[in-house]
Amino acid sequence: MTWTRTRAVSALALGTASALLLSACNADEPVVTGPSHAPVSISVGYYGNFGLEELEAKYEKSHPWVDLTLETGAYAAQHDMLQQAIITGSGAPTVMAIDEGYITRFVSQSDGFVNLVDLGANDYKDSMLPWTWAEAANADESVVIGIPNNVYGLALCYRSDLFEAAGLESDREAVSAAMSGGWDDFISEGQKYVAATGKPFLDDATTVLNPAVMQLGTGYAYYDLTQKLDLDAVKPAFEIATDVISADLSANIPTLAQEWNAGLSTDAFAATICPQWMLGYIGTQIDAETFTGQWDVAELPGPGGNMGGSFFTLPKGGTTDEQQAGYEFIQWLMEPEQQIAMMDATGTLSAQKALLQSESVKNFTSEFFNNAPYGDIFSKSVLEIPEPLYYAPKNLAVRTAVENVLDDIQAGNISIADAWEAAIAAAEAADAAK
Repeated sequence: MTWTRTRAVSALALGTASALLLSACNADEPVVTGPSHAPVSISVGYYGNFGLEELEAKYEKSHPWVDLTLETGAYAAQHDMLQQAIITGSGAPTVMAIDEGYITRFVSQSDGFVNLVDLGANDYKDSMLPWTWAEAANADESVVIGIPNNVYGLALCYRSDLFEAAGLESDREAVSAAMSGGWDDFISEGQKYVAATGKPFLDDATTVLNPAVMQLGTGYAYYDLTQKLDLDAVKPAFEIATDVISADLSANIPTLAQEWNAGLSTDAFAATICPQWMLGYIGTQIDAETFTGQWDVAELPGPGGNMGGSFFTLPKGGTTDEQQAGYEFIQWLMEPEQQIAMMDATGTLSAQKALLQSESVKNFTSEFFNNAPYGDIFSKSVLEIPEPLYYAPKNLAVRTAVENVLDDIQAGNISIADAWEAAIAAAEAADAAK
């Protein structure tokens, strides 16, 4: 199972908190003294909500020699368009936003992109979360096709009322502390819940796999740095997921399925591993008057996690002046004032460490989730990921194949005893597929 991303998220009351951070920035738009190139038209391709509509006029006012056109579209369609443009060598926008789920595919086609190292992109490397930087680069980082824009950390969203009724700790700090030892503690707490209620604890055990892989600290996932399939490196994470299944913690309800949406307001499950964007989504699926404060957010077991994010790239095509203007636009978007504006508009977090560590961002709260300081929780999650992860071009296909094996175990089609051999076979088949 793969999780479907959505950009239908709320800003989660970012406005008040981000205003505090803006007060520390220069309130006046920097005056650009003149162009580094002739008047030029550039286009920016993206999907969903990046907050760019609110920034378009501001950029053109401070850069009057640039005519900026925004080209938005559906998530999959925009990436398919880019793929076709890379194949044909034409038709791509000057600047293109690429989602984390697609970035490794395009890194393997880096000849179709401007190498941002040549434009000075390494100046940003130390300011970014190291694992985001690695995602848009080749194995030795001599080629970088994207500047990280935003991230979606992982946490544990849970029903505090159901936890309390089962005799578990329900205060978010106490929940985080109870699971601070990692996934073994998570399983132990889940077993207590199941014993007390006879109900599943977690929505879907498959969701445990990817954060557990990220926490291993190997520096890669499924493929080593030579792009050789290495399933043994992820076996400990796979065993964590099968341990969750063996402990009967899972409801086996796929995230975002209709049954899952309905389960948010019943006792079908008490917890879900949630990326940041999911907070807004959950709030749209259940009655706020009844459930405000009953859902809460605790830290993810283990050292951090993330699911999703975006990168700004420069597909090849157009003139040198257009490429330079496109890169200057990306540079402008990386400035703190624009990053804050995009966080305001989208409810995401910046990929820049300094912003994530600022007190204002840490203090972002969600009223629906019992006033949880989600800015602090999700920032900590992405800051604690132990190592940059290298993702080979077929990483997503292999990961999906292994997740499908976990789904089959939960459905009773594969035994725990046969699970690892089945995962190896599925991964090898995905690796061999064209």
